[in-house]
Amino acid sequence: MAGIVPEQWSAAENGNASMTTKGSSRELRHGRTAHNMSSSSLRKKSDLRVIQKVPYKGLKEFLANLQEVILGTKLAILFPAIPVAIIGTYCGFSQSWIFGLSLLGLTPLAERVSFLTEQLAFYTGPTLGGLLNATCGNATELIIAILALTNNKVAVVKYSLLGSILSNLLLVLGTSLFCGGIANLRREQRFDRKQADVNFFLLLMGLLCHLLPLLFGYVANGETSADLIADMTLNLSRASSIVMLIGYIAYLVFQLWTHRQLFDAQDQEDEYDDDVAEEETAVIGFWSGFAWLVGMTLVIALLSEYVVATIEEASESWGLSVSFISIILLPIVGNAAEHAGAIIFAFKNKLDISLGVALGSATQIGLFVVPLTIIVAWILGIKMDLNFNVLETGSLALSIIITAFTLQDGTSHYMKGLVLLLCYIIIAICFFVDKLPQKQPNAIHLGHQLMNNAVNAIGQGVFSS
Repeated sequence: MAGIVPEQWSAAENGNASMTTKGSSRELRHGRTAHNMSSSSLRKKSDLRVIQKVPYKGLKEFLANLQEVILGTKLAILFPAIPVAIIGTYCGFSQSWIFGLSLLGLTPLAERVSFLTEQLAFYTGPTLGGLLNATCGNATELIIAILALTNNKVAVVKYSLLGSILSNLLLVLGTSLFCGGIANLRREQRFDRKQADVNFFLLLMGLLCHLLPLLFGYVANGETSADLIADMTLNLSRASSIVMLIGYIAYLVFQLWTHRQLFDAQDQEDEYDDDVAEEETAVIGFWSGFAWLVGMTLVIALLSEYVVATIEEASESWGLSVSFISIILLPIVGNAAEHAGAIIFAFKNKLDISLGVALGSATQIGLFVVPLTIIVAWILGIKMDLNFNVLETGSLALSIIITAFTLQDGTSHYMKGLVLLLCYIIIAICFFVDKLPQKQPNAIHLGHQLMNNAVNAIGQGVFSS
């Protein structure tokens, strides 16, 4: 989730979304998040002249909403993948085809959810709009994670959430800095470090919550049973998840109420003649937007169910490991619209928006979606912990540290982006060549116990001699 700038939506909060003055429109734009602004770069204006000639008011409103919601994006060409995926499940399509079509269908849906939350924010005001975005900003990842949990695919949940964080920190941010640096070779690129610092504090806290359960397996002695280690890890993970959610709530309060002025750099000068400045008023009504949002969420849930159900078959058919598909492919396809928007704004030298998208989404996944899935698994009676295993946790730790060092001076050039991209490529290759079978959620602790037993046995033999 990205920052909100400190302007009041006096007219919008009173329910008046039909303002026409430039000053009022300016106030409305100041309530937008970086997530919304990045997605807006992929939208296109709708031509409603033909629809206005329809004589029936109800039909006219429905067609206008259909035009704005379905055809109001440059990704509308991917919408046919949705019915094809649904039909394919009943017509005997191969599982790999259904998996691929479902991924393609999720791409425009994720962008449309961002559009609809922004439309609702025109009526609710910046604070409630920010809270709505905090809930729906990563709806695709959350829905996939919960559905995978209900199918007891804990490894897929961990892989997909880890992949979303790595994708935002290295791929999205790296591509944005690289493209922005190439496009602005003769201009110094600067950004406000204050919001980045807040995001890194939270990401490091989340990393601590991942490291401690992992270290339990190393500090245990040879007499400690694997069941006891697993129980300790599970209890620590659940307690840490509650702490992480408290930290995320505090982050929202900090961002939306007490220190909103720290995030005002994202809505830069309105001198830029771009799509963000042109988007001034709501184009659909509140209840229409709410109904479309519910409908889009249900379709996302359906396609996510297809993705979860067919990921193993797609892995076997394509010759790719489940870890590579979950960590690399799912985040790239599922967040393609958001990623493209961040890159577009980097081309325009608006790095605050690009950073708000990448770091805000990584923080939202790490401090909200991950602990929420732990709590949901707890409720469902599933033993899911924060131990993402050594390779995965190490990749997360190094990604956070490298990104923090990259952004420490508040300036950017293409070399920084290139390094982040190369780091992402290395991690992608690592999981591409990883052909090891999926590990059980706590299986790593057994390996640690065996290793400790061996070390103790060797030590006893040395000292006895």
